[in-house]
Amino acid sequence: MRDLTSLSVEPVGPEDHVRGAGGKPLIIYAEFSCPDCAVAAERLRQSGALVCFRHFALASRSPRAVQLAIASEAAGRQGLFWDFHDSLFADQSRLDDPYLWQRCELLGVDIERFERDRRDEQLAHHVADAVTAAMRAGATGAPTFVVDGELQSELPAAPQ
Repeated sequence: MRDLTSLSVEPVGPEDHVRGAGGKPLIIYAEFSCPDCAVAAERLRQSGALVCFRHFALASRSPRAVQLAIASEAAGRQGLFWDFHDSLFADQSRLDDPYLWQRCELLGVDIERFERDRRDEQLAHHVADAVTAAMRAGATGAPTFVVDGELQSELPAAPQ
């Protein structure tokens, strides 16, 4: 992988989505319509590793990438980021709005608030900032993993 970094990987902070157990979190830069990201996300979920999810949603790669990232953040405002995350990765064949609303109903997301939050420019800026930070850290594709500050294109064998 060619080194394109201009800044180091940002440390995990309060704005990040983190779950699992363990010491240092493994950071994954991913996007919800990426099949490789879905496989990696499921492996990480099953491992129980401490994971930090960060958006690498590029409209040039997938027309729905940015909208899905914003939708996940809207669900996150209701405390359901990880439920929504898992739901999107579990069925990538249904990512259009009618299916998102069905997911919301199944997960107990307030749809009116979800729709209002999806239009909030603050969430769009948050996603765009995450993508910019990923690129500045040297991410060139999704998924990209960060272990001990080092970017990797392959999921580590046994995330801790």
